[in-house]
Amino acid sequence: MTSLSQRVSSLSPFLAMDVQRAAQQERAKGRHIVNMSIGEPGQGLPQQVTETIQARLGQEKVGYTDATGNQDLRARIARHYDEWYGVKVSPERIFITTGSSSAFLFIFLACFDIGQKVGIAQPGYPAYPNLLKGLGLEPVYLPGRYDFGYQPSIEDLKAVPDLAGLMIASPNNPTGSMLSNKDQMALMDYCRTAGITYISDEIYHGLHYGDKPSTALAFDDQAIVINSFSKYFLMTGWRLGWMVLPEHFVRPIEKIAQSFIISPPTLSQHAAVNIFDCYAELDQAVAHYRTNRDLLLQALPTMGFNKIAPADGAFYLYIDISDFSNDSMTFCQEMLSDIGVATTPGIDFDPDRGHRFMRISYSTDTAEIKEGIRRLQNWERLKA
Repeated sequence: MTSLSQRVSSLSPFLAMDVQRAAQQERAKGRHIVNMSIGEPGQGLPQQVTETIQARLGQEKVGYTDATGNQDLRARIARHYDEWYGVKVSPERIFITTGSSSAFLFIFLACFDIGQKVGIAQPGYPAYPNLLKGLGLEPVYLPGRYDFGYQPSIEDLKAVPDLAGLMIASPNNPTGSMLSNKDQMALMDYCRTAGITYISDEIYHGLHYGDKPSTALAFDDQAIVINSFSKYFLMTGWRLGWMVLPEHFVRPIEKIAQSFIISPPTLSQHAAVNIFDCYAELDQAVAHYRTNRDLLLQALPTMGFNKIAPADGAFYLYIDISDFSNDSMTFCQEMLSDIGVATTPGIDFDPDRGHRFMRISYSTDTAEIKEGIRRLQNWERLKA
């Protein structure tokens, strides 16, 4: 029998997607499931974007674009940085990708050699360690503290010898926490001095409920930035993202992209050009998330969930469940089975401490959030 590679065998499943599948199976049985497990916006695209794509389908062949992306889209993203952050970026440094996932892959391939160490926040997005291990790199977990929003600190970096790279997500998945400008600049300065490649995952920019996050480019023009159209821009299924690269990275990464994806999806790029004309609709979605967040932050402590990570951005709450369970997988499975509420176990994001946590996504309809709260309030498991 053909055997699997050791690299594949070392990968962990993405439990949020497993929970999503279990929720869908329950729905197929006719059961009403409140799904607060998946990090996906509940809203559809603005009508003007869908109308533009429908019109384009009847006008021309949908062929490849350049591997670096549609020139109009690259220029529009460059303008976006000026409008949002007051940062000037050349369109030639913008590189369009198939979601942010391929951006992580390209950057890891371009920046690091087999065996090198890359620091990632713990808890953090589970695709990071899987991609790193799959490429023969060594993910180094940096266990964050509650009082620092579970984000890495300079002290964490100093404790790791020979660190080649650092991946920072602010806002973070699963916590929703954000680095202050001061802390982000301090991390970037340390990495620059220590020769550590700093990569800024900014896919949740636009989703903030207090101070607006700054792009890493505001502090270092040569920073490597990854972003996506999936979250703030509501385009999950369109599979489109982008990178901002130092100029000397563009051609090498273009050679990688030509072999891996040929080009990003053409229709998605046309849609993305138009989505930048829809800030009003997109900000309405953010206001909707804020409403849901506030409802949960008010209700959850009354049920005994008293330790929740600072929810500054994104659309997640990372909740300490240790007063009820030390097995987050079983806890979430029981919640789905008993009351039909789907959440994600913390072990998806932190294999060491995640057994004491769960993540709730509040990107669904407000009516669903209210129903989920009602079911949790009546769950006997929390009253034991």
